[in-house]
Amino acid sequence: MEMMDRKPGERIFGIETEFGCLVDDPSVLPERIVEDIKNYIFLDLKLGAIDQHARDEVFEPMGSGGFMLNGSRLYIDAVGSHLEYATAECRDLDNLVRNDRAGQRIIVRAIQELGLEDYVRVYNNSIDHFGGHTFGCHENYLVQMTENFFSEEINALYTFLVTRQIFAGVGRVGGHVLYEGGAPSMSEMSANPIDYIWVSQVYHVYPDETAEFQLSQRADHILRTVASRVRFNRALVNPKWEHFYAHEGMNRLHLLFGEANQSVYAYKLKVGTTNLVLQLLEDGVLKHEPELAQPLIALRDISRDTTYKWEVMLEDGTITSALDIQYRLLELTQRYAGSTPDADWVLNEWSFVLDKLKTDPMSLGDRLDWVAKKQMIESFIADAGVTWQDDVLHSLDLEYHNINPAQSLFYALPEGTPLRQIDEIRVIDGMTDAPENTRAFGRSLLVKKAVDRGVGMPYMFDWSSAALGRRDFYEMPDPFETYADVLSQA
Repeated sequence: MEMMDRKPGERIFGIETEFGCLVDDPSVLPERIVEDIKNYIFLDLKLGAIDQHARDEVFEPMGSGGFMLNGSRLYIDAVGSHLEYATAECRDLDNLVRNDRAGQRIIVRAIQELGLEDYVRVYNNSIDHFGGHTFGCHENYLVQMTENFFSEEINALYTFLVTRQIFAGVGRVGGHVLYEGGAPSMSEMSANPIDYIWVSQVYHVYPDETAEFQLSQRADHILRTVASRVRFNRALVNPKWEHFYAHEGMNRLHLLFGEANQSVYAYKLKVGTTNLVLQLLEDGVLKHEPELAQPLIALRDISRDTTYKWEVMLEDGTITSALDIQYRLLELTQRYAGSTPDADWVLNEWSFVLDKLKTDPMSLGDRLDWVAKKQMIESFIADAGVTWQDDVLHSLDLEYHNINPAQSLFYALPEGTPLRQIDEIRVIDGMTDAPENTRAFGRSLLVKKAVDRGVGMPYMFDWSSAALGRRDFYEMPDPFETYADVLSQA
């Protein structure tokens, strides 16, 4: 078996994005459209092997999606009936962004070839301005964990997660206020029964007219630091102990507080800085660092601070700033300089961005989503003579996140800037090619065999195993291993 060398600080990571779907034809249900898109991708384009078994009888029944030729997983999440794309396991930033964008291009291709482009739009935004809903962009990292990780050790990470929005936030127009609503009504539960499984309390969401623009789309909706059942209990972290994303004492850290960056630069910086700070956590360095007094209050305060001072209070009552906290973490992570090309890129760009945020945040419109979006909206306000309270701004905010390059306001921004610095040819290749340095590569070989043999052959895929036919079963426990030499002979 070909073994992959793992450098210090290297880890497996991946992103799950929940997509919103807007249908301009009132006679067509969005739920029907996402089914059509999913079926076209698997059954017509044959870009993956659609599930022949139920991964979960309620949330992922048979045929709800499947694993793709490029190592990813595309499916319809029964909670909200939305398309969701989980990237392949990746161990470097360029492969991660490439695999993520390839998923978007697959969805766009299906929309175009189905003739839906004129009235169907798909978005990777994280907020519904009018309905009050929020959509996830979840991050997964393979982290060394003890049994006390989610009860004690994780607390040291919140200071970073809460403050990283100063460069990772995608920006949003307006805000929301959440009010406790008691138990869900019978009419609510009967209309969407799957949405309310395990839900005993709900909250109601109202627009907040006092907020004009925020750094984060999701800050207003986070109610807990850690929570497992998160439908009406959204948290920074969702604790999971899962065998298929575990290896040699490392388990999946599932971060709920994140949002879908259109900017390639911000995307890489978000994941890259998180990766290095997680290394600090594993090395025991963060346990000596001060923690925030009230992480969730700080989360919202930073998001809504239009002065960009981003002041927060530490547990000992000291007032500091998100910038100072990020500078301190940057200083601590310098010990990983030279460990990988990604680490060096992150350390250099992290320093550059923090310096710019300190002196002139609005100079980062060519790099950060929230700055680019704010500048775009301010320009529209000046030209159209509207105010921050005008509903049209919510539409502009939404169209920034349209994943179709021919329609998206993001893709109207200049090419060649760090915002859009990605090799489109490699993205196109990434629609069928998996990362070559993780188990996603080996799994993709088996998916291709299943697709080539057709529906007559039974198969079953999961992240760490696969079965082709009734006798051939393959274990892939190590996400750092490609399994290419074994599976190419399957």
